[in-house]
Amino acid sequence: MKKLVQTFRNIWTIEELRNKIIVTLALVLTYRFGTEIVLPGIDPNKIEAAANSAKSNGLLGIFDMFAGGAFSQASILALGIMPYISASIFMQLMTILVPQLQKVQKEGESGRKKINQWTRYLTVIVTLFQAGAYVAYLNSPGYAEAILPAYKPFFWFSTVITLTAGTLFVMWLGERIQDKGLGNGTSIIIMVGILARLPQSIIQEFSAKGVSGGGGLLIFLIEMAVLVSIIMGLIILVQGVRKIPVNYAKQIIGSRQFGGARQFLPVKVNSAGVMPIIFAQAIMFLPTLVSFTNLDSASGIVKIFNDHSNAWYMLIYSVMVIGFTFLYTALIFNPKQIAEDLKRNNGFVPGVKPGQPTADYIGAIMDKITLPGAIFLALVGILPGFAQRLGVTQGFSTFFGGTSLLIMVGVVLDTLQQIETYLLMRQYDGLMNSGRVQGRQGVTSTTI
Repeated sequence: MKKLVQTFRNIWTIEELRNKIIVTLALVLTYRFGTEIVLPGIDPNKIEAAANSAKSNGLLGIFDMFAGGAFSQASILALGIMPYISASIFMQLMTILVPQLQKVQKEGESGRKKINQWTRYLTVIVTLFQAGAYVAYLNSPGYAEAILPAYKPFFWFSTVITLTAGTLFVMWLGERIQDKGLGNGTSIIIMVGILARLPQSIIQEFSAKGVSGGGGLLIFLIEMAVLVSIIMGLIILVQGVRKIPVNYAKQIIGSRQFGGARQFLPVKVNSAGVMPIIFAQAIMFLPTLVSFTNLDSASGIVKIFNDHSNAWYMLIYSVMVIGFTFLYTALIFNPKQIAEDLKRNNGFVPGVKPGQPTADYIGAIMDKITLPGAIFLALVGILPGFAQRLGVTQGFSTFFGGTSLLIMVGVVLDTLQQIETYLLMRQYDGLMNSGRVQGRQGVTSTTI
């Protein structure tokens, strides 16, 4: 406990780190304040029933979770950061698949600024389409009664403009956190939105189990212990790497010798990060879009794809996560490029010839460690369904795995890594007695 207090003191004594933390908290509070402001023309006293229905809905509940509750509350920030996330994912894939964009990306800082600007333009287009769909959703039973009659002629236009401006404002907040604050701004905004629902979910779960008496309280404590165990396992998945030994040839420049030391090439067990789960969820959402305004009356495949605890849903979802893990890893991890970089820098893997043999060797290792990583990631994705089948309330079950838990663990590790870097630079002790916080180096930072 004494060491923990001393660590906090060390953090606060670093002026630059202290200012970054204060700026980050201020911008996060600004975002949370915006999520409570209801759209013009809507009576907030009449949307409680519709909001509760959206929160408990499998499809809309996911949207609401990433928006920090703003989606169900018909807030000016109802679309949150998700349009920007969608645009970022699209641009990231295009930079991998389109050679012209690859050239722009390799231009350094100027290329990165161009791609970021194109991403912002694409965000506006995506937001306009999603805002129009959200207005149609607000005209469904539940929210339609809350729209003021005198405001209906202007409602569509003003709501689309307001939602677009709201998303751009959230995007700006994320960029300011990235530049002036601590951590990845977009990821922190998503994490804050997810964590905003955690206290209420724990209270609801405790209340539901408290009805059963002492036995229910014991079950609640077991659930919390299982949740902690899952988080520990997920940390291992995020941090797990396979170190490939690499030697560099000795070079003598003047009177100094360079190279000759053995280093390691870290290959992550889960190089794809949260992307396979996001892709799988996007595909699984498509059937439910047929009747997303009234999913209670859906049947057949639509009903299956909306029920996250359904056995067929979990089976199909697992297969898709494993498949997307291999696909996305193949897109972002290029063994041939790594082998060429090693050869160019006079590096080699001991016992393996430079060039194509090295690329084949690295690719074979990547395939071996990607399979268990993909299976573990698929298990994490379907754990909320298992938790729901075992009697956990739907709101609390989402924290037992899936996108929400993976994002939270990744963002926390990333932020702790940055804090530890500041501490070590000032010659303070790190955050851990043994080892260092590895964070999410190599994981896509533009999406989570």
